[in-house]
Amino acid sequence: MLKRNTKSKQAVLELFISHQYGIKPDELIAQLPDFDKVTIYRILNSFLEDGIIHKAVSDDGSSYYFICKSCKEVHYHSHYHFKCSKCQKVECIEKEIEIIIPQNYSIENTNLWITGICEKCNKH
Repeated sequence: MLKRNTKSKQAVLELFISHQYGIKPDELIAQLPDFDKVTIYRILNSFLEDGIIHKAVSDDGSSYYFICKSCKEVHYHSHYHFKCSKCQKVECIEKEIEIIIPQNYSIENTNLWITGICEKCNKH
């Protein structure tokens, strides 16, 4: 899965694998104090380029990074991201959606964002 695996890349990957929700860069930096900010941003960019993770930008401009649990090896599909306005957790809605664009256009990135109340918060 990882090209040129390093201790820092492995630590970031393990954090993504164990995490159920989107992660902001500041959260990564706080949870991995042994690695500097520049290293973590380089790893994020490398993971994005390799398709290991994907990024969504929220309606407030914050970036969240996700490892897609349903994709094998490389992230390949478009789906919504849901942010709970109560608990602030952001998650992938794994159901793939079809995006139809005009002929001779090609998609490089999508940012599909939904804000509402998650199932856990709706029960309270």
